[in-house]
This record gives sequence, structure tokens and C-alpha cells, in this order.
Amino acid sequence: MDKKAEELRPLDVDQSLPHQISAPSFKGTGMEIQPPFKNDYGVVIGDSRYASPESPLENWDENTDPAIMSGEEWVHPTNDIGWNTAENQELLEEKREPQAYPFMHPSIDVSKGQD
Repeated sequence: MDKKAEELRPLDVDQSLPHQISAPSFKGTGMEIQPPFKNDYGVVIGDSRYASPESPLENWDENTDPAIMSGEEWVHPTNDIGWNTAENQELLEEKREPQAYPFMHPSIDVSKGQD
């Protein structure tokens, strides 16, 4: 496998990112973990490596406009540290199907008349 293909491979294991201790699982949410991508500046986004020789951060000087690093091309949709916050993990939980098994029959309300 060439280096370029290796860099852009998905990093997930069963819809989770186990290399990030607080990262949520996307399993059952309808959202698929996306592979890393290369932005217009040649920086790979979403590979969990936070230093890149092509990044403006690594080549910063007094002439660098900070706006160069704004916009969607700098944010990975699923491998972003923002998913580790409680608020964003709640968003994923709201998308997840309820896990009622083994306490619930799939088509019969077994609790009817029990309350």
C-alpha cells in the first residue's frame, strides 16, 4: 500500500475511535465514521496526527493570516475532538436506537395491565 492510501484509510474499529479515550461510538446512530481527507492546503484532516509539515501552523510567521485556518476544510465530520464533549455525545445518543433487549418483546406490550 502506498503512503498516500495509508494516510487516508478509515481509523475506526466498529464505528468507534478507540485511540481516543473519550471518543463516542457512532454505532447505531445512522452516522458513518468518515475516513481522513486532504484539504486544499495538502493537510490531512482526521488522521489523528496533529502536526503536518503542510499546515500553516507549522509554517506560521508574522505574515500568516489566521483566517487561512478557518472553515469546514479544517474540521473532520467524525474524527474531531468536539465529539468528545458531553453535549455532542448527547446528540449521538439521541440518534441511537433504544437498547431495550432483553427486557422488551418486539411486538407485544408485556407490561400491559401491570401498573
